[in-house]
Amino acid sequence: MMRRSKELFSEALKIFPGGVNSPIRAAVKPFPFYVLRGEGPYLYTEDGQVLVDYVLGYGPLILGHRHPEVLKRVKDQVERGWLFGAPTELEVLLARKVLDHFHADMIRFVNSGTEATMLAVRLARAVRRRDYIIKFEGCYHGAHDYLLVGAGSAASHFGVPKSEGIPKDVAGKTLIARFNDLDSVESLLKEHRDEISAIIVEPVIGNYGLIPPEKEFIKGLRELTSREDVLLIMDEVITGFRLSLGGAQEYFNVRADITTLGKIIGGGFPVGAVLGPEEIMSRITPSGKVFNAGTFNANPVTMAAGLATMEVLEKGEVYSTADRAASRLAEVLDDAAGRSGLEHCVNRIASMFQIFFTQGPVRDFRSASRSDKEKYVKFHEELLRRGIFVPPSQFEVMFTSGSHTDEVVERTAKTFEEVLRKLR
Repeated sequence: MMRRSKELFSEALKIFPGGVNSPIRAAVKPFPFYVLRGEGPYLYTEDGQVLVDYVLGYGPLILGHRHPEVLKRVKDQVERGWLFGAPTELEVLLARKVLDHFHADMIRFVNSGTEATMLAVRLARAVRRRDYIIKFEGCYHGAHDYLLVGAGSAASHFGVPKSEGIPKDVAGKTLIARFNDLDSVESLLKEHRDEISAIIVEPVIGNYGLIPPEKEFIKGLRELTSREDVLLIMDEVITGFRLSLGGAQEYFNVRADITTLGKIIGGGFPVGAVLGPEEIMSRITPSGKVFNAGTFNANPVTMAAGLATMEVLEKGEVYSTADRAASRLAEVLDDAAGRSGLEHCVNRIASMFQIFFTQGPVRDFRSASRSDKEKYVKFHEELLRRGIFVPPSQFEVMFTSGSHTDEVVERTAKTFEEVLRKLR
């Protein structure tokens, strides 16, 4: 049935480590399906399958696949050229929109969330002149040496929360606190007083399943960092422009010192960004001595796609459609799993949701780790057989988009109920 994907994967195994170019893609068993095209909420595979997509490129495609406004803008830009090694007006226009929504002064575009968090940590260390940083168990901030410690996402799915090849003295400068536990943060701040430059956090964990912050946790972090003269870095690569136009900071009414963005601001093209106040951002080269450069920084095609995406989001309908879809599906998962007698917990915030096959609440890395990961894999596999694509790992998140209409959602709801009955 999946003959073409099997053929392609057999060839891929000969030329790519593990047959893929990002490890989570290998979590689809017995081999990944290969995509021919996407349209709205659907993926069309090389084998002729049509799948309702709740992965959405792991978050960026809040408008759905191949949105006409984004497509038009990208085509127009490609006609003009796609790489110049010089600035374009597009980067100025997109930067102004992002800065206005996040109430920041300056921004540096890079090419991925990994690059953004790497620069943010380098910048924080330069500002505070201290080496240590604090991150949280289960938060994933990209695949670089600074932060690939106690990580979530594919690193946890494949049992590699830290990687070989990272020097001990680099990893040793990263301290690990517990998400939703301010006491663990305060303890580290006291133990390493005057040694910590910054705390970096996903305001909503989106790389260990979905784990929202408990009431006052994010505000508590802001109060602790301000009191201890430590910078607060909010990694909004996932939550930026997904929870709201002002991201998690608008949603929770808290302001970070440094923000990292990615995913949605590129409209489906590779992107990352670091933003903050002028007194911090002006330290980046060429105006300062914190080095960053990139041939593809602010690539004009990415800027065009991001600008088109922002303009659609600003109209407002996408958020109401996507949030309503996620709310309905989370409700169905909770109800159907309960009626099937399955131990479970469903977490949702805005257009992000996930089911954990464990007794709730799931509030941090340790409670999420108790989930029945094999049952989740079975859940994914049964859904895929029925034309629904959800993440293949318990430690990822389901997303909805402005293209997930009520009709699409109700079809998915019936399939969720059918699969959960089968799992009991």
